[in-house]
Amino acid sequence: MTSPVSFHPDPAADPGAERATAGRGSPVPQAAAPRERAPGYRRFGLRLLSIAVLLVLWQLAASVTRNPSFIPAPRAVWDQLVLTSTVHDGIRGYSGHLLVEHLGVSLRRILAGSVLGVVAGLALGVVMGTVPWIRVVVEPLVTFVRALPPLAYFSLLIIWFGIDETPKLWLLTIAALPPVAVATASAVYAAPAGLVEAARALGATRWDVTRDVVLPNALPEIFTGIRLAVGIAYSSVVAAETINGVPGIGGMVRDAQRYLQTDVVVLGLFAIGISGLLIDAVLRVAENRLIPWRGRA
Repeated sequence: MTSPVSFHPDPAADPGAERATAGRGSPVPQAAAPRERAPGYRRFGLRLLSIAVLLVLWQLAASVTRNPSFIPAPRAVWDQLVLTSTVHDGIRGYSGHLLVEHLGVSLRRILAGSVLGVVAGLALGVVMGTVPWIRVVVEPLVTFVRALPPLAYFSLLIIWFGIDETPKLWLLTIAALPPVAVATASAVYAAPAGLVEAARALGATRWDVTRDVVLPNALPEIFTGIRLAVGIAYSSVVAAETINGVPGIGGMVRDAQRYLQTDVVVLGLFAIGISGLLIDAVLRVAENRLIPWRGRA
């Protein structure tokens, strides 16, 4: 008597059997998860590799020039990081302030200037986008101010307001205002005419249309302007702290430049750049949370 022959279907030959097997708890979905995470690991590894290559090239350039005042070695910058972050031989950090204190003062100035510039730019941009004659009159002035380098009008601000905090805040505010104003005006002006007319046909007032139709549609471009404004304000901090800027990371860089302390200058640039990356990352997260519909039809 012959024994019954058992038949094991091949999932590769029968897609239906594969789906049925996966539905009974097969490890197929679990096997796909590492492949989905792999690109993220590759990007992270590629960034680490690029940083390592840059450090090697930096060290080679410092070894070839053999001039610390021209190109300091990575170790020299690291040593300055330790010195400016601690108390040594009775000296506290750099010019009596730790590196984190210099950075904190600059970040406080940037935050205040950026908030003032963004608020003023939003208000001005909405008015420019909704009132045509104001756009015609004000837009050339905004473009003119945007084209000016910060140092071009900082001397005038010092004459008007002295050398304390006021001219620094004015400088950062003026630097942050034009990008937000231009982006807001452009986005508001380009609001979908169909939606605007539909809202008006339903009895919405001009303010209702601006609040419920125009601004939500303009938010993605407005947020891009805000990110640009914060970046411009951050890049202007060295100019803002040219005069009486210590404590402050820009003032520390300017003071170190006078005494040819190139390692401190490079350290300050790294502090500005890395903190700038972190701020932009925070803005990106806020943008994704507040504008989830960006990039969707």
